[in-house]
Amino acid sequence: MALRDNAIVAYAETKVMEKSDRDVFVLIGEMLESLLDSTGIEKSEVDGLVVAGMTGTGAGNIFWPQTIADVLGMQVGFCEQVNIGGCSAAGCVVRAAAAIEYGLCDIAFLSFSDTHVLEDKTDHTHTYRREWTDPYGLMGPPGAFGLLSRAYEAKYGLDYRMLGKLAVTQRNHAIMNEHACEKLRVPITIDDYLNSRMISDPIRLLDCVMRTDGGAGLLMMSRKKAKEKGLTKNIIPVGYAEVTNYLGGENLVDVTKSGHSICGEKALKQAGLALKDIKSFHPYDDFIIAIMLQMEAFGFCKPGQGIQYVREMNFAYNGDLPLNTGGGQISAGQAAGSSENIVEAIRQLRREGGERQIKDTANALVTGIGWINYARNWGSSAALVLVPE
Repeated sequence: MALRDNAIVAYAETKVMEKSDRDVFVLIGEMLESLLDSTGIEKSEVDGLVVAGMTGTGAGNIFWPQTIADVLGMQVGFCEQVNIGGCSAAGCVVRAAAAIEYGLCDIAFLSFSDTHVLEDKTDHTHTYRREWTDPYGLMGPPGAFGLLSRAYEAKYGLDYRMLGKLAVTQRNHAIMNEHACEKLRVPITIDDYLNSRMISDPIRLLDCVMRTDGGAGLLMMSRKKAKEKGLTKNIIPVGYAEVTNYLGGENLVDVTKSGHSICGEKALKQAGLALKDIKSFHPYDDFIIAIMLQMEAFGFCKPGQGIQYVREMNFAYNGDLPLNTGGGQISAGQAAGSSENIVEAIRQLRREGGERQIKDTANALVTGIGWINYARNWGSSAALVLVPE
């Protein structure tokens, strides 16, 4: 078997909430129930559980996936928590596929639900950032991206109006996404972006992701089993790669570069596609400039030419390269283990995007960003290529 011998047969997603009105285990149960109802699968048939570790709810529980299995009353042959930050959702797909391939399970439930606003149990572990940069007032990712943005600007220059263009594009998509957080479903202009409150110069409020609560899930099995079950609207993972601690052995690393330059090439090669073949792009977006940096890393444009590329391209759902058509995390809300972009890609490939449905659903490129560790860029980078069966 290979990665492409597996299928994502169903997806589920709650409304993104500014603060959840129900417990995380209720959300997880709702997601599993929705997946079972839409496929006709019995809960007793689900023998794999893969959980995204990108969670403030379960961060303090080292037995998070086992606890979920216990609360849901599931007996599983494979139980896994994927802890590679914002790459975790995409990483769950390939790990579930591997478990199915090696016979550890037949049907896997991938859980991304989180209520880190309602109940934050984030474990502040010892890392480079917490020991060497936070004490000097970096104050987490906004500070790190402020420094990263200044480094990029000094090296290449920045036109903030073009970053504003990306913000507006994603917000327009969120307005059409009924699952997006209501607080964010408000139109903005480039001037709104430029005039938004400064958070960590030059990072503005409208550059930043907003933490929210919500649930999401996927159901995976082999393509052979999906055929036996009569499931037809399946999405196939055809390419995946990840890189952690890119250039971590070097003393001085260019923070404007990331491991996406490596994992992107590997994932596309595995998928048998060239970058020019990609029909929609769903990058992990915790800050607006991260979108542009990934465009450069994947090779949509050369390093330092991201602003010009953004200026020339139309990233609307009906444009040249549809971008985060659900609004991305920045305009839909960072919820459900940061799985918004992968769920949206699946929705689009199944042609269930509603008024924001893209025209060409031949494939989709989804990315992940692990954690920001200033002086080492992103801890983990991931690329996942999906196609409809």
